[in-house]
Amino acid sequence: MPLPAIASGKREMKMVTTWPKRLPGLGVAAERLAARIGTLSGGRLEIKVYAANELVPALEAFDTVSRGAADMSHGASYYWQGKSKAFNFFTGVPFGMTAAEISAWVRYLGGQALRDEVTAPFGCVSFMAGQTGTQAAGWFRKELTGLADVKGLKFRTPGLGGDVWKKLGVTVVNLPAGEIFQSLQSGAIDATEFVGPSIDIALGFWQVAKNYYWPSFNEPGLALELTVNKKVYDDLPPDLQAIIQYACQADCEETYAELRAHDALLKAHKVLSVMSDRADRAFLDARRLPVKYG
Repeated sequence: MPLPAIASGKREMKMVTTWPKRLPGLGVAAERLAARIGTLSGGRLEIKVYAANELVPALEAFDTVSRGAADMSHGASYYWQGKSKAFNFFTGVPFGMTAAEISAWVRYLGGQALRDEVTAPFGCVSFMAGQTGTQAAGWFRKELTGLADVKGLKFRTPGLGGDVWKKLGVTVVNLPAGEIFQSLQSGAIDATEFVGPSIDIALGFWQVAKNYYWPSFNEPGLALELTVNKKVYDDLPPDLQAIIQYACQADCEETYAELRAHDALLKAHKVLSVMSDRADRAFLDARRLPVKYG
């Protein structure tokens, strides 16, 4: 496998992402992380960022790094649950950990060591590289008043949360960010969830689906990831490895703060934001459904 090009003391790397180019919050975070690593390394690491579909399709980002066609990727671990259900726990799971709890688990309670075990068979190493906090339940064309209203819906939602929705009678679809609006507009799906107000508004969901529910049961905290090809990472000197890790930690805090600051944009578009007691009870009923994590 060819290692990153080295010229004049620089290591040039390719980062592929699961996000549309310059997507607020997430696409911007990937570019910011690449720039931060470059700055902290004094220019020794130079990372070229490729948005979804610029080099490879969004949901092929991890595989691209695994086989060595790119050096690193930026995305969310639960997109790879087809490889192992364990990937979900490094993003977020139904009724799971909050943003602060995920950070504590990964950094101090053995989460990173477990992550290393999960990614090792794929020739990768991954680090938590962002945090959105509690995400929204989603955007729906029709108002939800109870469990009967979700049966038969075609709903874009990934991860173990999608498995819960299936138990409720929902047809679950996993789509990358850049394909959601068109599917919602065409009627290929009836509802979608993605992140929260500031990012979702940028993607235009409010133009089609006026019923917006908050919070979600499936993502009480959601972490992003930077995945690096392990051979590439192991070839770096210890100081550059540390720079990558600390840059990821810095972006966790910045991404979370940025999204909290921007969520006020929801009010400007007068989108219906509802989580009534009746709908809340319907979502919480999912707790009693048996969903296997293994």
